[in-house]
Amino acid sequence: MNQPKLSHLAETLIGSEIVKLGNAISERIRQGEKIYNFTIGDFDPSIFPIPATLEELIVESYRNRNTSYPAAEGVLDLRNAVSSFLKDREGLDYAANEIQIASGGRPLIYTVFKAIVDKGDKVIYGVPSWNNNHYTHMTDAEHCVIDCKAENDFMPTADDIRKNIKGATLICICTPQNPTGTTLSKAALEEICDLIIEENNSREAGAKKLYLMFDQMYWTLTFGSTQHHNPVSLRPEMKAYTIFIDGISKVFAATGVRVGWSMGPAPVIAKMKAILSHLGAWAPMAEQKAVAKYLLQTEQIDAYLTQFKSEIELRLKNIYNGFIALKEKGYAVDAVSPQAAIYLTIQLNLKGKTTAEGQLLSTQSDVTSYILGEAKLAVVPFSAFGAGSDSAWYRLSVGTCKKEEIAEMLEKLEAALAKLS
Repeated sequence: MNQPKLSHLAETLIGSEIVKLGNAISERIRQGEKIYNFTIGDFDPSIFPIPATLEELIVESYRNRNTSYPAAEGVLDLRNAVSSFLKDREGLDYAANEIQIASGGRPLIYTVFKAIVDKGDKVIYGVPSWNNNHYTHMTDAEHCVIDCKAENDFMPTADDIRKNIKGATLICICTPQNPTGTTLSKAALEEICDLIIEENNSREAGAKKLYLMFDQMYWTLTFGSTQHHNPVSLRPEMKAYTIFIDGISKVFAATGVRVGWSMGPAPVIAKMKAILSHLGAWAPMAEQKAVAKYLLQTEQIDAYLTQFKSEIELRLKNIYNGFIALKEKGYAVDAVSPQAAIYLTIQLNLKGKTTAEGQLLSTQSDVTSYILGEAKLAVVPFSAFGAGSDSAWYRLSVGTCKKEEIAEMLEKLEAALAKLS
């Protein structure tokens, strides 16, 4: 049957590779196959439930019949609570009219692009990174792609950005980063901020400015000596050019609750509100009211984060140590020491090896399939985040990881690796 001709966007847009892979894995699990599924950047609520107090507040909010349309910019008490939360924890000072609420980070990112980027505008982003390639495509913008290196923790540098900055409209940075679980250092972020300020100061009056979309959805989830830094605290002048993406999805294991927020210059936030008013991608009224109350409960949040972070860090470190042990045994694997978020960057450098059945792993896709089939380990290749198809690096997410399964997963992986020659 012939497919109908649709829009250029519909004909050319690629669906989420991560969701597609996750769905395929979920189907295999439903068929009874035992798979260690580390693909989706989500949480198993039976392992990582949302805070009990937040859950109670949401239920109470529905019982109080908070079920009407919320204000297009988000209910005022939530925007005030977000303002207080950010000031207390990051030292950021944003008024209610500089904050936009939406149903998670995705609609906010989309409206940042739609409010700022015109067809043909230059958008600078590093790979691997989450979905910047797709949002750039959806706005018909010019992709200025930085191939980020392991030695820079897979983060873009000022030198990388400088090559494309003239005439650019938007720079996209996520730290702590999805998919790598790494962070941008203070010095590196300061250099990038100085570059953006310099570029904007060089532009003629009335010319379009260069903005930074700063995705800090994972900023509370840092481990050890790792510290999160933001552009506005480092360079106050950046407040005029920075739009933050933030929310409760990762900090409270609340991906399905769908409450996110942006902070930025009031004129930009106003345009984002106008776009969102047509999309209707609002966080539900009941959840907004509940989150507004919860964000002010400092002691309960601190207690939750202490326990939550320790459980995530334990999983990341145990798997990291397992990969390093395999590396020390001579297997062609590696891992980057965990810094933040719920992700571990691992390397499966197995291309060119031969299986026990005599099959050559001639592509990285062959490697992915072999590890899934033989070790029952499901991880996402960096190619799903815009990197090249030959990249041997992968994202491993621990949001659904059972602690007791880590040792057996590593055992199965070693057995699979031992069969290769």
